[in-house]
Amino acid sequence: MHEVKVYDSAGKLKKVIPIKTLNKREDRKAESPGLFRKNKRNSKVWASSPKTQVKA
Repeated sequence: MHEVKVYDSAGKLKKVIPIKTLNKREDRKAESPGLFRKNKRNSKVWASSPKTQVKA
């Protein structure tokens, strides 16, 4: 894995993300992938159980 360089729209270097930080992020993502979902608004919660309806 290599460090990531982030540039702004003008092409100037804004920040460099080191390998150590990327490894930490990868470990957190492996433990709980729900934290890194792009579309959080329309997604289902992983930990919730399905709702059951009782017929009378």
